[in-house]
Amino acid sequence: MAIEIKVPMLPESVADATISAWHKKVGDSIKRDENLVDLETDKVVLEVPAIEDGVITAIHFPVGSIVNSGQVLATIEAGVVAAAPSAEAAKPAAQAAPVQAATLSEAGPSARRAAAEQGVDLSAVTGSGRDGRVTKDDVIKQTQKQAPVTPAVSTSGTGNRTEQRVPMSRLRARIAERLVESQQTAAILTTFNEINMSPVMELRKKYKDAFEKRHNVRLGFMSFFTKAVVEALKRFPAVNASLDGTDILYHGYCDIGIAVSSPRGLVVPILRNAESMSLADIERAIAAYGEKAKEGKLTVEEMTGGTFTISNGGVFGSLLSTPIINPPQSGILGMHKIEERAVVENGQIVIRPMMYVALSYDHRMIDGKESVSFLVTVKEILEDPARLILDV
Repeated sequence: MAIEIKVPMLPESVADATISAWHKKVGDSIKRDENLVDLETDKVVLEVPAIEDGVITAIHFPVGSIVNSGQVLATIEAGVVAAAPSAEAAKPAAQAAPVQAATLSEAGPSARRAAAEQGVDLSAVTGSGRDGRVTKDDVIKQTQKQAPVTPAVSTSGTGNRTEQRVPMSRLRARIAERLVESQQTAAILTTFNEINMSPVMELRKKYKDAFEKRHNVRLGFMSFFTKAVVEALKRFPAVNASLDGTDILYHGYCDIGIAVSSPRGLVVPILRNAESMSLADIERAIAAYGEKAKEGKLTVEEMTGGTFTISNGGVFGSLLSTPIINPPQSGILGMHKIEERAVVENGQIVIRPMMYVALSYDHRMIDGKESVSFLVTVKEILEDPARLILDV
């Protein structure tokens, strides 16, 4: 019986998808729930599994095609098993080179994701990992082999000069579109401050082992910043609002986006109702999102919405930056590298671990007084965490 494998119903915010990788070819056997094809949207990569055991009899779209919900991707003849090669036919394969081409099962998650983004056929990649497993580096090398190289004229002593042209992924194109949209439509200003991280660092050092033992998650800085931001958003609700036409929409909840780097680019999963989350809840959620981002498993729902965003460029060594607002939000907090600096306290020069923080905000909705007061509130809470307990 012929069964059609169709594009699943795409989320409301996703118009279409691009076929980024086929994991089977016509004539291959496939098992129920085995991934057949990857569909890349501007937010996530969707895996489309087989709904029955059978053999692939037709593939209706090549890699790179744009497809919509309900379109037929492939046809499977259910209940049929692909014919095994005869012993005589199998002999040449046994005499082939010892390193075999990669199969789907021999490629790790990061390699599969990289192959999907770059349009690389995994069957053409030779694995250098353990037991011939394909690594992300193997995929990158294959990409360089496939990419068109434009030779340039070499002058004496300069060596060879080459250029490589690589198509922009759907996610990268969407990021570019939204960043340009933000800068063109919002009146973005940035205000700066600096935070003495000694109190938080001492508190973390004192309780991190007990915290991890009790909650089974490590205690980082992001949970402290999230709690401080939530408290500041309660005091200055305009920073937690969004613009809808000529109306300002005030949100009675704090859905905090946490910017996370992934192999596909920057993604921003959401901590829903962060105002009701404990430090441990926040740390667990961030850790889970980080793993999902690495594996490309974040869902559209997990990255949709958000009333405010926190971005931590400090993990990459950034000392200072001006983050760009994620529309339709009205504000974003940028964290940066902690660096020991000389500061003056009570007339004395002392060394303290300091962090510059930046709040970019939409001046159409937020006045300078509110933005500065918001950032000062975050600073005061982090420099004296007891304020969270005392509500002062």
